[in-house]
Amino acid sequence: MSSLPQTYYYGLAAAVYLTTCISFAAIRWFHTCRAPREQRSYIWPDRKLQVLVYLCPLVLLPYVFNPNDSSAWMLMKSYFPATYFFYCGMLMLCFVGSVKQRAQWKNISWAAAVIVVATMLIPVLNAWLPFKCMSNEGMVLWHYVIMIEGVAMMGYCGIAIWQVVLWIIEARDANYSNPDDLPSSYGRLMCILPIPLIPMVWPAYILDSRTVMAIEHLLLAVFNIVFLIIVLPAWRRDVLLSNSDTDDDSVSDEIANDEHEGPELDHRLNMISEEIELYVRGEKAFLDQHLKIMDVVRHTSYSRTYVSLAFQRHFGSFANYINGLRLDFYERYVAEHPTETKEAAAQASGFSSYNAYYRANQKRNN
Repeated sequence: MSSLPQTYYYGLAAAVYLTTCISFAAIRWFHTCRAPREQRSYIWPDRKLQVLVYLCPLVLLPYVFNPNDSSAWMLMKSYFPATYFFYCGMLMLCFVGSVKQRAQWKNISWAAAVIVVATMLIPVLNAWLPFKCMSNEGMVLWHYVIMIEGVAMMGYCGIAIWQVVLWIIEARDANYSNPDDLPSSYGRLMCILPIPLIPMVWPAYILDSRTVMAIEHLLLAVFNIVFLIIVLPAWRRDVLLSNSDTDDDSVSDEIANDEHEGPELDHRLNMISEEIELYVRGEKAFLDQHLKIMDVVRHTSYSRTYVSLAFQRHFGSFANYINGLRLDFYERYVAEHPTETKEAAAQASGFSSYNAYYRANQKRNN
């Protein structure tokens, strides 16, 4: 009888964790603030994926009701190392990359998902079915399978972090015309979040301790609350986005202060600006929603450094120039297509959404 209170607390801790998961899923499903409600494409495309991920822990209910059951315990201690790093990697690619960017990782993400489902299917069935489909010897064997799979998912998460870091570097060096293409500040935060999970999800599995698992549940419950606070205010996404208007000042200053300063440099920048206009305005490259400064560089005869300086000298900045052309095109497009929706007109003008058009228009008018 002395073990009953302790068992109760094990189940209670698991219930607290599941409650935060269900709350997270419900809030993310139903919560939209005014701006996203008006323009649904402004809501993060991973909203449904977040809800699915945070409902998956419901498979752990057998442990909540009977923490002493060996099958329920096997399922509980296996769940976190087997799934959490996969969730982190998958959501990281979804949070940070646009649809175009993360498409290249679709196959490896599907492969990782199949591995996770195949690995967890046996413990789930063993805990939920009225009969046991895995012997004690099988559970010992599956212990090692889970460990190998968990390490593999840490590798998948590491790949996602590596890719996000590359995207952040590219955003810094390439100046996106649409900031929505890569939220750099948010990406840095997402790269940090998996780190505290390592000491949270492995100890209970390695030590085979329900007491450690109870502590783990409470820590993960707090993690869920903090994470919800971070991702909930979708209306603040523009604050989290990379500052695409930032000029490449350090590199440009090197050129401006070297031996090329003077008439020779001015002549070169004039030639570059003509090539820029020929491509961006003449070929209507500004209508490409994912246009980057490197795309412009590839259509000129000069390096990115000179192209950046040409933008500064003749056009103000890359993003301002591109979005200025898009704003003018939008006005003409709306006049010529009066029945078109604002969202469709914005996307036809090169903006990622009407909200992106609205922000660019507000900035120009301020």
